[in-house]
Amino acid sequence: MSDISRYPSSTHATASTTGRGETGAGEPAARLGGAGSPAPPAGPIPAPPAGPASGPHSGPHSGAVPGHRAGDGPPAAPPPAPELADGLVRAVLPLLREWLPTQRWFAGKQRPISEVLPLSATRLAAGDPSLLHLLVRVRQEGDGAGEGAVYQVPLGAGRQRPALPDAAVLGWVPDGTRDGLVLFDALHAPALAALLPRGFAEEARLGPLGFRRVVGMDVPLGLPARVGGAEQSNTSVVYGDRLILKLFRRPSPGINPDLELTLALAAAGCRRIATPLGWLEGPLDGLPATLGLLQAYLPDAVDGWELAGRVVRAGGPADRDGVVPDFTAEAYELGRATAEVHGALAETFPVERLEARRITALADAMTRRLEAATSAVPALLPYADAVRAVFADLAGANPRALGGLAAQRIHGDLHLGQAMRTRQGWVLIDFEGEPDRTLTERRRPQPVERDVAAMLRSFDYAAMHPLVGERLRQSPVRDVAEFAAWAADWSRVNRAAYCAGYAAAGDRDPLAAPALLRAFETDKAIYEVVYEARHRPEWLAIPLSAVARIAAERPAAP
Repeated sequence: MSDISRYPSSTHATASTTGRGETGAGEPAARLGGAGSPAPPAGPIPAPPAGPASGPHSGPHSGAVPGHRAGDGPPAAPPPAPELADGLVRAVLPLLREWLPTQRWFAGKQRPISEVLPLSATRLAAGDPSLLHLLVRVRQEGDGAGEGAVYQVPLGAGRQRPALPDAAVLGWVPDGTRDGLVLFDALHAPALAALLPRGFAEEARLGPLGFRRVVGMDVPLGLPARVGGAEQSNTSVVYGDRLILKLFRRPSPGINPDLELTLALAAAGCRRIATPLGWLEGPLDGLPATLGLLQAYLPDAVDGWELAGRVVRAGGPADRDGVVPDFTAEAYELGRATAEVHGALAETFPVERLEARRITALADAMTRRLEAATSAVPALLPYADAVRAVFADLAGANPRALGGLAAQRIHGDLHLGQAMRTRQGWVLIDFEGEPDRTLTERRRPQPVERDVAAMLRSFDYAAMHPLVGERLRQSPVRDVAEFAAWAADWSRVNRAAYCAGYAAAGDRDPLAAPALLRAFETDKAIYEVVYEARHRPEWLAIPLSAVARIAAERPAAP
């Protein structure tokens, strides 16, 4: 397959090729590469960088790429960097250097970019505009030799600026004509984003990229595309009310847990996930990497954060005479859904029994994170001794007292925003894990209590968020202290309902080992304190109040 465009074209798929395609009207498509005249006044053309560029399941437990057969041979390697640095790709690198730090999903905003190096460049569709796929390595101040995060950037290149927000437009580059080309984020351009499902439907292999389709699944075509809501680390495109494609902006070598766990859960018949339909893969640092995941869209779903927020905003002591708005039935069912997912994962992946030395190591790691957090956020210092006692309580616990502690594959980043309420019940999404952790860390077995504790923290956030910053200024809350007391009660009853639902559907009651659950919840709250202090200072009071509450309680007996 030459490309996934709607245009009849024999133009090859890599950006190092400088051939011409044809548009549907028979006019020449934009030529890629070549020197050109200055860009129009709408955007200056940065000079290209000096010097040559460079860069670096089958079964659910194997390291193989799902769907890859031994007879296929290894995935194609990206073209060498000197070819990639030709024409358009060379010209776009300075634009990327300026544009990447402005994107929500760019992780290195605190450090200046030293250089942007191309790893692969693939033309997915010819025409005007054309659709390109880039993988680049971004090196920043403080990175060592060979270090730097990899980013995935689908680009549109056309002669006219599309009607897109400024944040989605990179700028102009020369292409040998008077006007040059405007480059933009292709996922925000509906006409280009709408082409991507064809790659999965036809299982296209374009240069180093492979579009894979789950056996037996159909991928509908011709659906209108729209970019999804704001995400911290990825970008999703929704197609009509049938499909959602998530592109992992910071891919890592190896299989992404979101793909790995979703495929495994689907194979196990778990009904608590969005059905996987296909995935995009490509080579990275000599290993196959997951670049995207295509799933069935849940058109009638509401995420748990929004649903809980509606209840909280509709409640409060002033409106309900002190009666807590009822979300407990939903919290209970969400607990059941979480337990069902954990149960299916335990049946599919190995389960490890944790001995005393590993429990001690777990507590020691929590203590180290606390010490780093108190250095970063001095507001934690008054609670540090009490929090250390929480972790010491875990370290000294007998494994039998913890209910025979086990570790297994878990969600890894569970909160109300990762739970979707459909007409059929709760569905969990985004099994990627915490994106700032390495792939190895995210795939490591963990006690299920870590997921449970993370959800308990999310209930606390949902209850308290009306008291945060602008929300407080716009809310009808008049007596902050009274509302805070009411919110604490709301959080308490819903946390209890969630744990009760989990215990009813699972083989483990998360409240049976309070020292373990308390340690995980405390560790999560410490992480939240550091995050909020750095990124959302107005939200800091929520996790800090949780740390204060935990510190004021007596350590739980194992």
